[in-house]
Amino acid sequence: MSHQVGIVVIGRNEGERLRACLESLDTEKYPVVYVDSGSTDGSVNLALQLGAEAVELDMSTPFTAARARNAGYRKLLEKHPSVSLLQFIDGDCTLAPDWINAAAAAFGANPKLAAVNGHLQERHPEKTIYNKLCQLEWRSPAGIIKDYGGFGGIAMIRADVLEKMGGYNPEVIAGEDSELGVRISLAGYQIEKLDHPMATHDANMRYFSQWWKRSVRAGHAIGQRAHINGDTEARDNIKEKKSTIFWGMILPLVILLGLIPTKGLSLILLGGYVVLGYRIYKFRKSMGDTPEEAFLYARYNVLAKFANAIGLVKFFINQRAGRYEIIEYKHSGS
Repeated sequence: MSHQVGIVVIGRNEGERLRACLESLDTEKYPVVYVDSGSTDGSVNLALQLGAEAVELDMSTPFTAARARNAGYRKLLEKHPSVSLLQFIDGDCTLAPDWINAAAAAFGANPKLAAVNGHLQERHPEKTIYNKLCQLEWRSPAGIIKDYGGFGGIAMIRADVLEKMGGYNPEVIAGEDSELGVRISLAGYQIEKLDHPMATHDANMRYFSQWWKRSVRAGHAIGQRAHINGDTEARDNIKEKKSTIFWGMILPLVILLGLIPTKGLSLILLGGYVVLGYRIYKFRKSMGDTPEEAFLYARYNVLAKFANAIGLVKFFINQRAGRYEIIEYKHSGS
């Protein structure tokens, strides 16, 4: 069975990164829809000039990547109903030249396959440790995906399956792709990471504050995903939620409250973070990291527990308020 591929690009104030993204796509061969979330840098005009159709989201409703992707693929299917495979990509990424052919071919070999992704590279991991951390985050083995944290926003998805799922959940402000992956799995389909280059990502993350906000955002995702699919057989993010609560909330509180009664002996419990870091270090080395990479990843993942905890609290507050708004960590135009 031959498939017609369509491409959905989402972005906000990506500047020259959007140009690079669109120029990496064959707009003459594939229909491309660009969805803009309130850019002020001329992104919409740029997309039109480079051969894409454009959708501008209504600014009266909070922006989310899920909302943008839904608007993009629905516009694509409305204009091009023969499209059966949807390639999603973010405006800060460029697609590998032969990825679409490799991805489309994978669906013919496995009727249960609903989505595929591949190896994602960071464009400049050498520029900052935060870019390097992104590079390490993208590193995962090929094969059928079981941990849906490894299913990101850059992926090719069967249009009929995405429609059956009702699209992305527009209320999920972070981890919307992983949440979709869980629902796809619960419906009896599979997602596979192909051993093939897929795209290059340009985080351009230069400051600790950006990394911290991104980690807060990850904590919100943990809470929201656990809330949505934690009670299913997938037990989505239940383990991560418990870990965040223990390392980011309970243990620090026990140490602080015990300072006076124990005359400072409660500080011994800080050794627990050393143990945690060592466990992460060993795991990352088993994933193929060098000792230096594993040590960097371990240090920042221990520190991220506190940012994750803040994000988890934000989720609880947003849940009670019934309103979710995106947590941005990128600088406009960066």
